[in-house]
Amino acid sequence: MSPTTVLITGATDGLGRWLALRLAASGAGVILHGRNPARLDETAREIRADGGREPVGVVRADFADLGQVDRLADEVLDRFPGLDVLVNNAAVGFGEPGGGRELSPDGVELRFAVNYLASYHLTRRLLPALVAAAPARIVNVASIGQAPIDFADPMLDHGYDGYRAYRQSKLAQIMFTLDLADELSGTGVTANALHPATLMATSMVREAELTPLSTLHDGGEATLRLVADPELADVSGVYFDQTMAASPNPQALDPDARRRLRELSDALVTRALSQRA
Repeated sequence: MSPTTVLITGATDGLGRWLALRLAASGAGVILHGRNPARLDETAREIRADGGREPVGVVRADFADLGQVDRLADEVLDRFPGLDVLVNNAAVGFGEPGGGRELSPDGVELRFAVNYLASYHLTRRLLPALVAAAPARIVNVASIGQAPIDFADPMLDHGYDGYRAYRQSKLAQIMFTLDLADELSGTGVTANALHPATLMATSMVREAELTPLSTLHDGGEATLRLVADPELADVSGVYFDQTMAASPNPQALDPDARRRLRELSDALVTRALSQRA
C-alpha cells in the first residue's frame, strides 16, 4: 500500500514525529497535527531538511478540548475529502510521579479525554473521508498497559492513580478499535490497534522518570507496518503487540462492556459540545 494522504495526530514529538518523517521521506502526503504552532513548524522544517515530501496539511488542536477536535475534523473534511490513513497517536502519559487527578476543559478525566475520547470523536467525524478513499486504514496507537474500566467510576473520582488512568484510556482505544472493525466490515476501511514498543524513549517516559527500554525506531517500524504493509490489507479488528497479534485485556472482548463504553463516550461528547453551542 502506498498511502497518498495520512493524518498523524501528535505528529510533533516521539512516535508521531518519527512516522511523519519516515512517511514523508517515502513520498506520502502527510497531514501533521499538533497543538503547538512552533513545534508544528519545526517538524515541517525537519521534513524539508531531510528531503521528504512537503506536508500536504498542518492542523492544530488541543486534544483535551473536544470543541477544538470538532473544529479540526471540520477542517480536515473540508480540505481532504479522501483520507487514506488515520493514525490516532496523540496522547499524554502517566504524569509526573505523585501527580494528582486532572480534568480536561470539558470536565473529563484528562487521560481518558486526550488518549481516548478525542480520537473516538475525531475518528467518527472522519469516517466519511476514510470510506470515500477506501481501501483505507485506521491505526490506533494503544499500549500493552491496559486496565479495565470501572463503569461505576470511569472518571476515577476515587482512588486516582496516573498509571491506572493511562491504562484504562488505552484499553478504551482497543475496545473502540474492535467496534470499528465490526462497523466498517465491507467498506474497505480497516481498524487495528497496537502496542508499538515498551517504554520508548519519549517525553512521556522521561516525564514519568522511567528508564527507556526501546527506541522510537522499534515502535515506529511496528506502527508503519499497520499503516502501509500490503499483507495487512484485509486484516481488521486485531490488537498487535508490536508485530504479533495478541489478546487484549478480557474486557475488550466483552460486547456488553464495549456497549457501555460507547454509551459513555457518546454521552460525554454530546455534553461537551452542547455546552459550547
